[in-house]
Amino acid sequence: QVQLVESGGGLVQAGGSLRLSCAASGLPFSMYGMGWFRQAPGKEREFVATISWTGAITYYADSVRGRFTISRDNANRTVTLQMNSLKPEDTAVYYCAAGDGTNSGSVGGYDHWGQGTQVTVSS
Repeated sequence: QVQLVESGGGLVQAGGSLRLSCAASGLPFSMYGMGWFRQAPGKEREFVATISWTGAITYYADSVRGRFTISRDNANRTVTLQMNSLKPEDTAVYYCAAGDGTNSGSVGGYDHWGQGTQVTVSS
């Protein structure tokens, strides 16, 4: 079965950095687009960043562009999200997602999801 396991979340002060990782198994990783989404209490799950299956194309939400960087290592079947200059409004549960051939910025473009990892940014 497909498994996506996030790690690297935690508590950080505003202006600090965190690096999230997602380890994938049970799917042909190099043929899947990968994405990061987040969900804060009382809000719908929202798009953060996506990367194509070759890593050639990336796309970011306006709210994180210039601060976050998505990357992937197909040999090690991992995708990462480097988060810099964190703000309190970045506080959320962050989810890794995989879609067959997708580079989508929509939840519906992804077939598989991880369990999420909590990111909390204090002021």
